[in-house]
Amino acid sequence: MSFPALVEPAPELTIDEVRRYSRHLIIPDVGMTGQKRLKNAKVLVIGAGGLGSPALLYLAAAGVGTLGIVEFDEVDESNLQRQVIHGQSDIGKPKAISARETIAETNPLVNVIVHNERLDNDNVMEIFAGYDLIVDGTDNFATRYMVNDAAYFLGIPYVWGSIYRFDGQASVFAPKVAKWAETAAAPVAEQAPCYRCLYPEPPPPGMVPSCAEGGVLGVLCASIGSIQVNEAIKLLTGIGEPLVGKLMIYDALEMEYRKLKVRKDPNCALCGENPTVTSLIDYDTFCGAISEEAADAAADATISVQQLEHMLKERDNGQRDFVLVDVREPNEYEINQIPGAVLIPKGDFLNGAAFDQLRELGGDQKQIVMHCKTGVRSAETLAIVKGAGFADAVHVGGGVVAWVNQIDPSQPSY
Repeated sequence: MSFPALVEPAPELTIDEVRRYSRHLIIPDVGMTGQKRLKNAKVLVIGAGGLGSPALLYLAAAGVGTLGIVEFDEVDESNLQRQVIHGQSDIGKPKAISARETIAETNPLVNVIVHNERLDNDNVMEIFAGYDLIVDGTDNFATRYMVNDAAYFLGIPYVWGSIYRFDGQASVFAPKVAKWAETAAAPVAEQAPCYRCLYPEPPPPGMVPSCAEGGVLGVLCASIGSIQVNEAIKLLTGIGEPLVGKLMIYDALEMEYRKLKVRKDPNCALCGENPTVTSLIDYDTFCGAISEEAADAAADATISVQQLEHMLKERDNGQRDFVLVDVREPNEYEINQIPGAVLIPKGDFLNGAAFDQLRELGGDQKQIVMHCKTGVRSAETLAIVKGAGFADAVHVGGGVVAWVNQIDPSQPSY
């Protein structure tokens, strides 16, 4: 389905702009009018990370007149593997500021608005208001649902992308814009879903690892981020058929693109016939960082890295004994370790294979202490272990990240 252009053309292009955008101007579908629309457009990019980096660079290069950046994080060395808008000298700098400086080098004609703050229920509606289009580069489910709902309430379309390891997805969600664009000849509103139509419920807590836990191929960010910009340009200028009602799936290992149809859900809690979500909700509770079982298990069974350090010293002195279990993946274990930890990945607890290993390590007689990268996976595993009868098991809050930051900074972090 095609859409009218989201933006009216600017009055004119300067001589400098004509020179800069000449390769666009000679494309018949874009031309002078399309470039003037881009100049007049206001696009908000959420995140200046993996997806936001290429999206911001190409939106700026394309001549989008006003770019907003929502980002509260600072540049870390681990970002540079994929977040190409930042460089070595930007480490420690706010990502939004670093991104603005790079955009100025890419295209000084672009007006950049920095929102150097965390996006939440208190500011999302105010920040979104006034933008024509949103490009979503978020990396967690709670923020994705909030972006979807706020954009729907304000009637702003947005381009969504997601990445993990070698896989990427992209789509365009614009149910209200589709209704505005509807004509008797093209009833498109019924074909335009929102994010909740595709994912009515978030995955169970701990089921889908984040990129920080599972990793992402750096170049995948460019692949999906550039697709998001392609969709943004189509929407702003009114050319082509955007990914409305379609889900693009990319498998980098197989070098395969697939496109699936996504239908509008008449029972959608947000855009359905009888919506139950009529205002912003508590998205952290809706998505949940960890399951209720994990939260209950960890409530009185969480130790700090300082406590673990003391316990390890007592074990070395023969004053106590326990089994320290690392529930991360083998490739993570190769990066850094807490001394004396035995690797038993979380998956082995899910399929039951871990319990024979625990018994071989003396887990029936010794206390079991578990850790992961940050404490989320070990909390989930703790619930399984306690449910299997290991009542005195505990886990390490903050995991190996806290260990490296607070106990042994000589080790690398990731």
